[in-house]
Amino acid sequence: MTHNVVQVGLLGGTFNPVHLAHLVAAQDAFELFGLDQVWFVPCARPPHKGDSPLAPAEHRLAMLKLALQGNPWASVCDIELRRGGISYTVDTVRELKRVYPEVAFHFILGTDSLAELHQWREIESLLELCPFLAIGRPGWDPESFDVTSIRLPPPWPGRLKAQIRTGHMIGISSTEIRDRAARGLGLRYLVPDSVSAYMTQKALYRAQETA
Repeated sequence: MTHNVVQVGLLGGTFNPVHLAHLVAAQDAFELFGLDQVWFVPCARPPHKGDSPLAPAEHRLAMLKLALQGNPWASVCDIELRRGGISYTVDTVRELKRVYPEVAFHFILGTDSLAELHQWREIESLLELCPFLAIGRPGWDPESFDVTSIRLPPPWPGRLKAQIRTGHMIGISSTEIRDRAARGLGLRYLVPDSVSAYMTQKALYRAQETA
């Protein structure tokens, strides 16, 4: 990867809440693809995630900032939260390229998302705008990976496959974190301690009281 311009990886998601698998995937991408920075981009409303309970934007943003404290190469970009509405990656990348013309942006995603890319808004335009970098998710096997699972026309499946790296493949999910929080189970070793303390202080993801 050439370094005549700043190479920034964009890691999008609900971060509901951010957890250690997010942070390790970002570090894997930073190291394996030779990035200069990774920007975490929390979405306002995800287009494909149904009705899972979404913590208010200010809490998700605060937890991300806590999680990234002291990390010189990672930061939070709140462009989608400020824009509001459904967060489409193509809109975000176009705006970031306009605001930061000196930056080369790359989009980081998990291999589990590759099979869904055909559902993304203006996906081929987005791939032209911004190279995608994929990090292996739990269950991904480079030996058995079938490129036809990427339901896009050539040359995209081959290009996307060439940009997959294995990484650490840690099996933690935000759904699991929310479930554990609702049941009063511990979150140590799953989220940063600062994030766990914030969730406790704000009573996030607690089970609803029943009469």
